[in-house]
Amino acid sequence: MRAAVIVTPQKVEITDVNLPEPGPTQVRIKMQGCGLCASNIPVWQGREWFSYPIAAGNPGHEGWGMVDAIGEEVTTIKVGERVAAITYNAYAEYDLAEAESLVKLPTAFNDLPFPGEPLGCAINIFKRSDIQPGQTVAIIGIGFLGALLIQLAKNAGARVIALSQRDYSLKVARECGADEIVKLDNHWQIIEKVKDLTGGVFCPRVIECTGKEWPLNLSGELTAERGKLIIAGYHQDGMRSVNVQLWNWRGLDVINAHERDPKIYLRGMQEAVKAVLAQQINPQALYTHTFAFENIAEAFQMLQDRPDGFMKALIRF
Repeated sequence: MRAAVIVTPQKVEITDVNLPEPGPTQVRIKMQGCGLCASNIPVWQGREWFSYPIAAGNPGHEGWGMVDAIGEEVTTIKVGERVAAITYNAYAEYDLAEAESLVKLPTAFNDLPFPGEPLGCAINIFKRSDIQPGQTVAIIGIGFLGALLIQLAKNAGARVIALSQRDYSLKVARECGADEIVKLDNHWQIIEKVKDLTGGVFCPRVIECTGKEWPLNLSGELTAERGKLIIAGYHQDGMRSVNVQLWNWRGLDVINAHERDPKIYLRGMQEAVKAVLAQQINPQALYTHTFAFENIAEAFQMLQDRPDGFMKALIRF
């Protein structure tokens, strides 16, 4: 089979590797597509803690496709069924997954992409946020995840203030139902604007989706007393300096919404299927760019550069 290999920073090659054989409890998936995640950027750019070349197909983890072969102990899935899966080498024509790490996709999705992992991630973050009807929720950083969280918060009956740097992201926020949009530019002006929008009390829920230090500290400033600050951004590039005095003084609940338990990941993916069917989320318009597998280098570069009009990139096989 063919697989993508990041051989050195910012250089990827399509190479032939052996077709993997499923173990007793595994299935093999003929990949139809895979989303590109912002967490791939450091691997693509290069960091001193990575060893190159990266394993074939890695770090693709947002794949979906058709079950192609099953292990001898697998009874819950059949060859030919369409699934999303928790796998880690999905930038390849085939990948392996444990049978218990699959989500069957309904026939209504047969012609649609379904990067299950990020959709499930949005569901899990939303559940950890404990958003109640009538609350004002600030969502900082409107990429794919932030846009989905706007939809979920609005469906829950919340008022949403969306904050982002890019004009395009703010446009998407409006389209997803945000009640107010605020450009991420001047720290103190943002605080005053949100204070004015909330009658001086700020927001009982703030979800930080950027993974950057400044927006994380801004998030604390925008959270109401005894409110909940939910960290959804992927903070992956070193230590953070945060205003713990403010967090302490306001009595904030600070929630790290990242999950590491595969069972919770899977449950989020299962609920994402239901949420799409129920039209609680509509991710289709957020898939702004699609690339053939052979053009994966171009896809990585776009993921890094995030040009105007970019929200989410998919690889199709």
